[in-house]
Amino acid sequence: MRRAHSVEPAPQSPPGTPRSDWFTIRRLAPYLWRYRWRVGFALTFLVAAKLANVGVPVLLKQLVDGLAIPAGDPRALLVVPVGLLVAYAGLRLMTTVFTELRELVFAKATHGAARQIALETFRHLHALSLRFHLERQTGGMTRDIERGTRALQSLVSYSLFTIVPTLVELVLVLVLLGSQFDMGFVWITLAALVAYAVFTITVTEWRTQYRRHMNELDSKAHSRAIDALLNYETVKYFNNEDFEARRYDEGLDAFRRAQLKSQGTLSLLNTGQQFIIAASLVAMLWRATDGVVEQRLTLGDFVMVNALLIQLYIPLNFLGVLYREVKQSLTDLDKMFNLLEREREVADAPDAHVLQVADATVRFEHVDFSYDPRRQILHDVSFEIPAGRTVAVVGASGSGKSTLARLLYRFYDVGGGGISVDGQDLRTLTQDSLRRAIGIVPQDTVLFNDSIGYNIGYGRAGASQAEIEAAARAAHIHDFIVAQPQGYDTVVGERGLKLSGGEKQRVAIARTLLKNPPILIFDEATSALDSANERAIQAELSSAARGKTALVIAHRLSTVVDAHQIVVLDHGRVIERGTHLQLLALQGAYARMWRLQQSSQSRAASQDGAEGEPVAAAL
Repeated sequence: MRRAHSVEPAPQSPPGTPRSDWFTIRRLAPYLWRYRWRVGFALTFLVAAKLANVGVPVLLKQLVDGLAIPAGDPRALLVVPVGLLVAYAGLRLMTTVFTELRELVFAKATHGAARQIALETFRHLHALSLRFHLERQTGGMTRDIERGTRALQSLVSYSLFTIVPTLVELVLVLVLLGSQFDMGFVWITLAALVAYAVFTITVTEWRTQYRRHMNELDSKAHSRAIDALLNYETVKYFNNEDFEARRYDEGLDAFRRAQLKSQGTLSLLNTGQQFIIAASLVAMLWRATDGVVEQRLTLGDFVMVNALLIQLYIPLNFLGVLYREVKQSLTDLDKMFNLLEREREVADAPDAHVLQVADATVRFEHVDFSYDPRRQILHDVSFEIPAGRTVAVVGASGSGKSTLARLLYRFYDVGGGGISVDGQDLRTLTQDSLRRAIGIVPQDTVLFNDSIGYNIGYGRAGASQAEIEAAARAAHIHDFIVAQPQGYDTVVGERGLKLSGGEKQRVAIARTLLKNPPILIFDEATSALDSANERAIQAELSSAARGKTALVIAHRLSTVVDAHQIVVLDHGRVIERGTHLQLLALQGAYARMWRLQQSSQSRAASQDGAEGEPVAAAL
């Protein structure tokens, strides 16, 4: 394979400036398009409901004018109470019926779109690179997803169920005022609506910055709380409960100040809106009163104008709140779309193919890599893991050993050179097929807050209980599990904190043994085990690796003496390679590490014996 020296730069984070609201709406449209027939039916019911609602004041006018029938006229009993009252009640009923039908028809579209976006975001987050997840704050990110999902439902509900109906009713009212009365009523209404809309939009746009800042502080405080709770034991180790409480309180206090500023701007908005509505109501009713006095209008006309204005301005008054909520929903939705549109640092090539495993030979060829362009981690690393063989990589901390495992899993792409499995470059493979062929026992084992059986079974979805127990026996943890009151149903707690380090590592070993892939990675797989268990599990790991291609990353050299080849890394460079005996014969870096570890173990054993003598003498 030809060696390459170029280093790909890490992808940049998306810009923090929010996009326009129309961009967010266009981004949302495809999710609702699949429910377009439901949208059409919902709009039909919406128009029907508003026609019935506007018809109520018209009937009220007829009812009031009908009261002018002279006393004793038989029509007073038949026409007014029976005809108009029944029609009035019918229109009221139909308004409610059509409104409920609209919401019932569109409920599936709202919840369906929210579910689709939430699921797509969840899948996308799992597809993002390891770099993103190492830099993220879990609390803030989950808050953004939660608010975004809720914002979608609020946005659709507010726009379709309140804003659009209000606009439809506005058009109907203006048509009715223009046809029944003079255009003065129409111009007053339009002037009030324009003033109301301009004021609401201007002030809301101005105060959106405060609402956005308030949400950022909310996410920050929430992230601090989540981090402190996830690291409960660390907080306890260092007696930092008060420190964490102060940090959380600082976040809450900043959030409170932002809330007060947001509430102050809200009060200004509400006061201005009410002033505009009150002024327009006075102008309209004064004109209607003048018409009644001059006998150009009837008393029923006056009642109809008043009823129309009340029906129009009540939702219009609420429209200010709705616009505010819609703006906030668009802001929250945009933050979730930012997550959804975050580019993958490591993505499958358009022509990527499924890994075809023949003998599972792994090759690292002239690999260069850096997490940050300013600091190179691996320099021209080349070695081969033949099929069915075990190759160990040793070296001091920070020499790049664990980076090799991350690159083999393709959590990152190499900066130069290449890695191949059976001659197939990892960059030409689908990540799913590659990772199905690899199993890993990591140094730091994190478990799901579920049962032990679930965590072992996670290695292969759908595995039977017998297979899970067989893997547990192979990892020497079966006896421990069955000794628990709930056996394999024992819950391990958040991140597995109810288990010891050795128990968690044995669960991880069992999980990987259950997966049974052709390629195995052991990254300090026995680092949390005592000497007796280490020897027992080391034998099981050797048995599990028999016939498989295995990469062993180790710090304790005693665990890799039986490897077919040992590669020694120093500051990201291969400085030695060979079997255990060959490397000792070289009297190089490996031999020095071996002597150092052997002398450390001898001193520890001597110290344990010396400490035991006074105890024995005292007894």
